[in-house]
Amino acid sequence: MNWRGFLAICAIVLATNTNAQANLLNATIPEEVGVKTVEQMAADNDRPLPYGYIDDRDILWSKVVWEYIDLNEKINLPFYYPVDTTNISSSRRSLYDTLLRGIKSGEIVDVYDDSYFENKLTFNDIQGRLSRIDTSDAGYELLNEGSELTDEYVDRIDLTSGDITGLKLKGVWYFDKRQGELKYRLLGIAPVAPDVNFLGVGQGGDASELVEMFWVWYPGAREVTHNMKVFNQRNSAFPLSYDHLLNARRFVASIYREENIYGNRDVAEYIKGNALFQVLEADRLKDNIRNRELDMWNY
Repeated sequence: MNWRGFLAICAIVLATNTNAQANLLNATIPEEVGVKTVEQMAADNDRPLPYGYIDDRDILWSKVVWEYIDLNEKINLPFYYPVDTTNISSSRRSLYDTLLRGIKSGEIVDVYDDSYFENKLTFNDIQGRLSRIDTSDAGYELLNEGSELTDEYVDRIDLTSGDITGLKLKGVWYFDKRQGELKYRLLGIAPVAPDVNFLGVGQGGDASELVEMFWVWYPGAREVTHNMKVFNQRNSAFPLSYDHLLNARRFVASIYREENIYGNRDVAEYIKGNALFQVLEADRLKDNIRNRELDMWNY
């Protein structure tokens, strides 16, 4: 075995040790599982790979696009599960729960109302979008009688990770003339779910309408998404992170908007009532971006 092969094996073993569940085989009690030893913490360098600096003069061409990730797609299921968090360890959460936990703890502070990142939101602002409190019919009768309303007559409906149907991404494709290649940089991410005001109301509302819960400025959330690991079906000793999946674009998404002269209008705004043509238009936009790198080398 030459020295290059030896170094490659060492790198794989080191990566496996640093990403596997800490101290699992050396734990004497369950409380020690997941707790790194002093030696592990001293040698730990498990951080997200920093983005390289890109000078504006090095960008030969760029295009901002908005994409939608359907969590019903099989390849996108790692972003959706686990849904039930009562019977699973706290080290495994869906991407929605990961982002919400980071916002609640203060680790993620750059949270906005829309994809243009202008109006900031607090955790209390987000809470109003995730829950609804209604008074039952019996409660209204109780109030009409002049009696005091109790908790048993109040219905509370909360959005959970199981209600999240998709994710919206905002990113920029650009051609780096120094590297001579087309690259992608993720800028923002937003969970998408039915409007909580229409959940559980029967025929009285449109529960199928999807709304954006909040937009997270992704470069400021990379530490949180990197620390939360995703189950690796091929090797549970080497879990992946959400940061790796997103930056490596290990998902299936369709473009629903690109920056354009018409005020960045959606595809559905100029192709109405025909889902097939909307999919074909999304594929056309994707092909235009993909062919951009090839066209750079044609003279």
